[in-house]
Amino acid sequence: MATIDLTPLYRSTIGFDRMASILDAAMRADTSSGYPPYNIEALEENRYQISVAVAGFDEQELELEVERGVLTVRGRKADEEGKQYLHKGIAFRSFERKFNLADHVQVEGASLKNGLLVVELLKVIPEQMKARRIPIGDTSLRTIEAENKPQAAA
Repeated sequence: MATIDLTPLYRSTIGFDRMASILDAAMRADTSSGYPPYNIEALEENRYQISVAVAGFDEQELELEVERGVLTVRGRKADEEGKQYLHKGIAFRSFERKFNLADHVQVEGASLKNGLLVVELLKVIPEQMKARRIPIGDTSLRTIEAENKPQAAA
């Protein structure tokens, strides 16, 4: 497995500490079985949706958790004792699938319908992170100079 040296990147960036772990996880071989299948859809500029095919699972058997920017979807299926299959083509096995969320992406809710677990995501950009115009001319310096200037006698 090849490794990437991110040292040059860190010389000129600040606050991208999580990026190294995300890149490292992406570079590792994907050992998942592909089960269950899922889609990730961009609905609007800051709205996303993850759909996970969880046929055969009840709401009580599914769990969603967000921790440190990682959304984990788990399905815990109890053993089916006493059933005798002539053919078993539907997988009812337990699973765990993880999704790395970008900064400021929040899980808005989840629903289960027709065998699909749908997770709604919203990217909420804080006001201080939004683009803003900076006026040219430093008005703060003018204010300080005006305060320090001796006032003329009236």
